[in-house]
Amino acid sequence: MIFEIPKLRSGRRTGAGVVSARREWCRAGGFLVLAALATAGCRVASREPAAGGKVRVLATTTVVADLVRQVGGDRVAVSCLMAAGIDPHSYKPTPRDADRLASADLVVANGLELEGRLAEMLRKLSRQRPVVAVAEAIPAADLLPAGGGQHDPHVWFDPILWRHCGTALAEALARVDPSGAEEYRTRAAAYADTLTAVDDRVRRRIEGIPADGRVLVTAHDAFRYFGRAYGIEVVGVQGTSTESEAGLADINRLVDLVVSRRLPAVFVETSVSDRSVAALREGAAAQGHEVGLGGTLHSDSLGGPGSNAETLESALESNVATIVAALGGDRP
Repeated sequence: MIFEIPKLRSGRRTGAGVVSARREWCRAGGFLVLAALATAGCRVASREPAAGGKVRVLATTTVVADLVRQVGGDRVAVSCLMAAGIDPHSYKPTPRDADRLASADLVVANGLELEGRLAEMLRKLSRQRPVVAVAEAIPAADLLPAGGGQHDPHVWFDPILWRHCGTALAEALARVDPSGAEEYRTRAAAYADTLTAVDDRVRRRIEGIPADGRVLVTAHDAFRYFGRAYGIEVVGVQGTSTESEAGLADINRLVDLVVSRRLPAVFVETSVSDRSVAALREGAAAQGHEVGLGGTLHSDSLGGPGSNAETLESALESNVATIVAALGGDRP
């Protein structure tokens, strides 16, 4: 059976930078990837079963892969298309990706255009294979706008919203593996309780930051849901997507903000270049304000093995510890 839960939302992102990037991708052979996907799609009937009869799930990002492990448990064999530290906004799909996508029993994406150029491949694949875009299960009224008719895709930074994604994933897995439906739904409910507890811990830690110091300046605008959930003013040097470079006006605007409010620290991200943040700090120093580097935050990717940020829960707590320490909050 071929299905989509929920359907991948389509839509053309605006901006010369995005259009230019897509043209560049096509010139670099993006059409070959789509052709490979079509060819691979013809071979799905002959693929070998996964070891132990497990459901083979391919997740697009590390955040999504963690969700699959939490809900799928031992019934699924999870692989991830993007390694830790990879920026999904600018990820360039390869012909090998087409084979991996077409051989999965279920493909799980974030959706809301987070996957950038990969999104078109996923839309084409959904005509042949089960594909679920978990973030698109979140009620539209709870999503933040991102311009051009799109929504901000960084929904996992609000653990309460992310609970919707676990529920959607459980239903998608149940469609692929009906005998495991009860287990998937039970695990999704348990994970929702975990996320509620994470939300409570994060909220209590953030309350330790003085109210006038709750300003989070980061490399790109990935923390808006986090800011809305926990009462933090969030400002990104770049926009919601990293496909468009920050301009001089953007840097100068943030220099004025940092200097005028005497902010103690700004933050870089593991999956985004630190060039714009370095330029921001240099600009502030030129105006007589030495702004510190508060630390590195996990944004569009979880950490690799040994990072203590391999799950969404641990990445959120790592981020909060970094933010609280840099912005003058109470230590645990």
